[in-house]
Amino acid sequence: MLVHSRKGRWAAWICFAVLFVPLFAVPLLVIVAASFATNWSGVLPSGPTVEHYAAATRGESLAALGVSLQTALLASVLALVIGTWAALSAASAARHGWVRRVLDALFVLPVAVPSVVVGLAVLVAYSRPPVAFNGTRWIVMLAHTVLVTAFAYQSVSAALARLDPAYEQAAASLGARPWYVLLRVKLPLLLPSLTAATGLCFALSMGELSATMMLYPPDWMPLPVQIFAATDRGSLFTGSALAVVLMAATSLVLFAVSRVRTRASYR
Repeated sequence: MLVHSRKGRWAAWICFAVLFVPLFAVPLLVIVAASFATNWSGVLPSGPTVEHYAAATRGESLAALGVSLQTALLASVLALVIGTWAALSAASAARHGWVRRVLDALFVLPVAVPSVVVGLAVLVAYSRPPVAFNGTRWIVMLAHTVLVTAFAYQSVSAALARLDPAYEQAAASLGARPWYVLLRVKLPLLLPSLTAATGLCFALSMGELSATMMLYPPDWMPLPVQIFAATDRGSLFTGSALAVVLMAATSLVLFAVSRVRTRASYR
């Protein structure tokens, strides 16, 4: 820690507990408690049961989880490819400052406006031929890709700025072609940042609701939409169980990504 004195460390931990526990820990713990409850007449939920998880892991709920996983996986992969390509292009054109500024503006724009605006823009733009995605799963995946690509672009751009150019220069001086330098030198060095960007994009896509509500067709309902629908009709305990399932699935995927990132960093 940056605080070296004993009293200072205790003060830092106390401040952390005062800020973290009520703002982050308590809401999540209450959601977990509600997912096991049958009634809520006091300060905390009561009446332990696992029936809500039985409903949250079968039928429409299980299908909604599969939809969220497929959407998030495809969106994060597409975002990583597009964001990495754009970041590499911006870095190679660093001598033209306006190119970098234009790319930064284009990729930051979707996160600078409310996601519901992005959903409406995608709906209007891709509801007519020749590209008519309205009413299909592809419009949901497209909107998620647009929303999360900015984070992949920014993550890779930051990693490129920290990358030592001596590695590329050494490879080029030995006769390596540009594509070989990219595939065998630059991308392996960027692998920790690429995996981190993938995990961030996946997590953001798994929790996206606003744009999804405007776009999803009846046969492609992600889990956040089902959680909203359950709580909107008063099924708070079922919605809490679905939320815990969503958190658990996202955490498992992020844990797997973190293992890849750890090995990449070690290499």
